[in-house]
Amino acid sequence: MNRLRVLLPVAVALLLCSAVLLAVGVDPLDYYAVVLRRGLLTTRGLQESLTRSAPLLLICASLLVSFRAGLWNLGVDGQFLLAAVLVAACCPLIDAWLGRGPALLAGLLIAPAAGAAWAALPAALRAWRGINEIVTTLMMSFLGVSLANTLIKLAFRDPDTTVPQTLTLAVEHRLPRLFGGTVHLGVPLALLVLLAVHLVLTRTSAGLRLRLLGESPRAAWHMGLAVPRLTATALLVSGALAGLAGGVDMLGVWGTMRADWNPAYGLTVIPVVLLARLNGFACAALALLLAVLSVGSESAAVRLGVPSYFNLVFIAAVLLPIAASGIWQRRHGR
Repeated sequence: MNRLRVLLPVAVALLLCSAVLLAVGVDPLDYYAVVLRRGLLTTRGLQESLTRSAPLLLICASLLVSFRAGLWNLGVDGQFLLAAVLVAACCPLIDAWLGRGPALLAGLLIAPAAGAAWAALPAALRAWRGINEIVTTLMMSFLGVSLANTLIKLAFRDPDTTVPQTLTLAVEHRLPRLFGGTVHLGVPLALLVLLAVHLVLTRTSAGLRLRLLGESPRAAWHMGLAVPRLTATALLVSGALAGLAGGVDMLGVWGTMRADWNPAYGLTVIPVVLLARLNGFACAALALLLAVLSVGSESAAVRLGVPSYFNLVFIAAVLLPIAASGIWQRRHGR
């Protein structure tokens, strides 16, 4: 039954997207065939999909922590971008002074610290003032995106380039590649982090406390739990994991950050986590599916004339069956 609840929204989404493709004159089977071949069934495509899944996996871990605690961290994009710009600005300098190892280690420490710092204000306001974290994290996300672009254009701009961007970390000094391919070390690291978060949330007393907080803050109070501290901790850890996603993406793939770059992974991954029913293993599978769709749709856009962001239509289409499934389950439970 649980598998049906996950697969049914995907099946309905495929039907809805097929109807949209037919309406614009594109054969759905041709579209899905190109997406699968380009994103999964070729060596190059599979490597690109695995590489793109690294930040998605870490953002899944970030959202798992906040959602399990009953909190909505909608500031993931701001935390991601600020961590990315700080890593992109600092690591080339550290690499020039101290070498590759210290630069990579510093980047993996700077990124979660930046993400947690940007989540600190919403965490404090929610924990000790009861201010809705949806509003504060969204506001901080908008500020974070603007601040990241400002830093690139002013303080961190590479003076030797014509477009606003940070210094560039050399390809050979980025995260190591695995087995001579393009998949970097950040991919297994992200998967391990996601699975570790899942195990902590489902197999430890700390995870039990967070789940209890998410189910009923009042019950958590009556059981003697430090609700404000738990609330702040959940949002800080969520921000740190979102920041780590930005750092891994910079250190593994890009090596530099340009102004106005924003992949908007945060809001894209939210449906994935909800569809996975807050299960870390299901999140890993669906994050890979999202990466495959993202990589494959870029090729389909060129070959079939479909917009590259059509995969976002698929994600949006999944939300409708999820909502219908949730309503049905609540009514059935009554």
